[in-house]
Amino acid sequence: MSTSTCPAILIAAPASGQGKTTLACALARLHVRQGRRVRVFKCGPDFLDPYWLTLASGAPVHQLDLWMTGEADCAQRLHDATREADLIIVEGVMGLFDGQPSAADLAQRFGLPVLAVIDASAMAGTFGALAWGLQHYREGLRFAGVLANRVASPGHAAMLEEGLRDPAQWQGALLRSEAFTLPERHLGLVMAPELGDALQRLDAVADALAGTRLGHMGAADLQAWSVPFEAPDSAAAGFPAGALQGQTIAVARDAAFCFLYAANLDCLQALGARLVYFSPLADSALPPCDALWLPGGYPELHAETLAANHAMRTSIGSHVQAGKPVWAECGGMMALFDQLTTVDGASHEMWAVLPGSVTLQKRLAALGPQQLEVAGGCLRGHTFHYSTCATPLQAAARTQPAPGRKLRGEGEALYVAGPTASVRASYFHAWFASNPAAAARLFLKELP
Repeated sequence: MSTSTCPAILIAAPASGQGKTTLACALARLHVRQGRRVRVFKCGPDFLDPYWLTLASGAPVHQLDLWMTGEADCAQRLHDATREADLIIVEGVMGLFDGQPSAADLAQRFGLPVLAVIDASAMAGTFGALAWGLQHYREGLRFAGVLANRVASPGHAAMLEEGLRDPAQWQGALLRSEAFTLPERHLGLVMAPELGDALQRLDAVADALAGTRLGHMGAADLQAWSVPFEAPDSAAAGFPAGALQGQTIAVARDAAFCFLYAANLDCLQALGARLVYFSPLADSALPPCDALWLPGGYPELHAETLAANHAMRTSIGSHVQAGKPVWAECGGMMALFDQLTTVDGASHEMWAVLPGSVTLQKRLAALGPQQLEVAGGCLRGHTFHYSTCATPLQAAARTQPAPGRKLRGEGEALYVAGPTASVRASYFHAWFASNPAAAARLFLKELP
């Protein structure tokens, strides 16, 4: 078993919305500007934060989750990253101890030092209590200090620092500023490509971080964050040789269909598939392909444009009538129904591949890690959506919760449709590398 060492840090917080992504991006951008190679990972399922983390680091961002991706997969990705990085940054999920498994579980499993960021905008002495609790709540965690976020003034920062029991844990403060605020909407952060000043925002927060203790770390200082990463005895997941060899998969990728894990694309290519990309918003037809993947995204924000693209609707219909495979996840599935109704009550005609309609809700409809039994085995993944669907279709299967979790109501339905049952659609987002053989079967015309 080989071992490689690299400085690494996990960015955590007491809760969501504290500034983990902002700090992770700032730290990555700062070190990239200093000439270091930085690899960033996101703890847990998330499509949106990686857009910002990729922009900040200049490298693909993969997920780490002890259940969804698996411990061996995490170990392999971290070990691989040491070969090409001078610094590894892992952004946590929710609060440090939230979830099963939590960011703290990941940190403890791999010996990652934890750097906490706390939104201190409405506190003073309590900042020290939160920092103390995060550091000492669980034995065995490496703690690399705490940074205060959204601080009102230098005087406020001084009060926060004085509240720490151990002044050595103080890593500095980021003052409140609109210059580097990352905007949000109903599913999370607005994607970096949608903002013309995204990189300027990251440079602004990197400049602010440069004035803190974290900003003065050199190569020798980073060695305090060194972590030995062991490679697993064998590959995290087997890739059936040639399972998709010779298959061309058309992947929807634009502002409406943008929830794509880089690791899922890698998985399909490792299975032998050739990937071609197209835009349902802008293109008039599918590229020549054997199978179609419609990932999640924001079809509700672009429903009028999608509905007006009659040529694309016809092209997708021809693909389905030819009996070619379709895998549609969440937003991709939403576009396949007859009708989509937005949260303001406006209705739009969609692609009419699946009978029924979807309606956006003001509140979250489902969230959590789940797994789905399909031909070839069980795929792990998650669900996260604000819409509900009404359809006469019967569920061919339903997701089950991750071990130790409970579902509110039934699991997500897997719908199967089309003249040869080649259309498979669900709100479920799959992590393909959790079972590459099962992932491959989603894109095959006939299930062996």
